[in-house]
Amino acid sequence: MRKLFRRLLALGALLAAPSYAYAHVEINIDLSSQTMTVHSGTGETYVWPISSGRAGHATPRGVFSPRALYVMVHSAKYGNAPMPHSIFFYGQYAIHGTTAVGNLGRPASHGCVRISPGNAATLFAMVQRQGAEIRIVGSPFSDEARSERRSQSPLAFAPIRHTRTLKQWARDPLAR
Repeated sequence: MRKLFRRLLALGALLAAPSYAYAHVEINIDLSSQTMTVHSGTGETYVWPISSGRAGHATPRGVFSPRALYVMVHSAKYGNAPMPHSIFFYGQYAIHGTTAVGNLGRPASHGCVRISPGNAATLFAMVQRQGAEIRIVGSPFSDEARSERRSQSPLAFAPIRHTRTLKQWARDPLAR
């Protein structure tokens, strides 16, 4: 009789579990359009431009959960580059802020998903409070994706400032 009661109790708990309301942040990243759509569990919705991995440095696609959150991280692999408000979701891949906002709207990173510093702080606070599911789809290198970015990107006419490489700096450290 006790075994039957325990089994019924366990079955009841399993059936009741999905009915809990769990507010979490849905982060949908479309690599084709280089945009991130964020739906908060509290009803807020945002659409932000991103920079994903450039050719040879693909951003992983799939469904992920945040693994670690850091207010500030510096990349040991890429010249101690600052990565403010980092949300790590797969190995060394993260969503984080960038100072290279002129590159938002096109692939430019080493695989991470970059967003503006203000948007990164907003997203970080939401994920910290509510948890998140990160969904990454699309391909940034298809012909359709290129034409879509050219015609619809809000930063289509923003000046793109390229930083110098270490080799260029070594040849002439004072050049601009």
